[in-house]
Amino acid sequence: MGKLSLRFQWNNFMKYRFLLKEIVRKNVRLQYRESVLGMVWTLLQPLLFTLVLSFVFSILFNRSDVGGVPFLLYLMCGRLLFSFFTDSTKRAMRSVRQNAGIIKKVYVPRYIYPMGNVLSTFVTFLLSLIVLVGFIIYYDVCKGFTFGLHLRVLYAIVPIVILFVFSMGVGLLLASISVFFKDTDFIYDVLCNLLFYLSPIIYSPDDVMKGRASADLLLKILRLNPLYGIIQMFRNVVFYSPGLMETVKENGKNVLSEVAVMPFFYSERQLLYTAGLAVVVMALGAFVFYKQQDKFILHL
Repeated sequence: MGKLSLRFQWNNFMKYRFLLKEIVRKNVRLQYRESVLGMVWTLLQPLLFTLVLSFVFSILFNRSDVGGVPFLLYLMCGRLLFSFFTDSTKRAMRSVRQNAGIIKKVYVPRYIYPMGNVLSTFVTFLLSLIVLVGFIIYYDVCKGFTFGLHLRVLYAIVPIVILFVFSMGVGLLLASISVFFKDTDFIYDVLCNLLFYLSPIIYSPDDVMKGRASADLLLKILRLNPLYGIIQMFRNVVFYSPGLMETVKENGKNVLSEVAVMPFFYSERQLLYTAGLAVVVMALGAFVFYKQQDKFILHL
């Protein structure tokens, strides 16, 4: 009964917190250990990938901007957040199996491993945001845009925190399932590819709505994806403040329009849905992991 108490769990976490710090430090340090440029790849990787996608869609498909935002910046915002989600959850999914040797020999809280992988990926994600900041400054100073790095960007913390909580919950859930069902890795890779196209990364919601008879139904389906709301909220803060750019109906047509929602910069519906779902997924992931962790050793 004592093991079920929150006090016991908290004391256990505090006892092994040093291990969590070491796992995060080791993962960040060793991620690019064999490369010549080392940690510089934390900045180069998202930059190069974004440049490739930007070339394909800007040059080959003649896409220069989305709602007044340069396509490169629009793409980078969505890609950085999506990459953090997929990278962190995939690493968390494999973390228990990769540390099977230690788990079989020494007792440590099993959740330390998926949690450490999500946290280490979060650190590299925060570092990669430097690239986004650099490009915003470049477009402000050299290209005459007026995004600016105002205090309003502090509101971007909200979608980032929601994304972190959601990723942690999904990571714990996947880590539990993958121990018993090894095909989870392959299935999740396919789901991530599907999720990429269901998220507004390379397109704007307004593009999808044009000329579709079932636009309303499609928009509702897209909004069920929590990454849709998280990415939209992040972009609204960085680029579209003080108004909110959202797909709305005007004269029977769906168009990208500015909706004044000061001082929050994002709609209450998006905020409540994404935050609520993140908390639910986090609670579900923690519950499933806790219930199944004693059985892990039988399947590792």
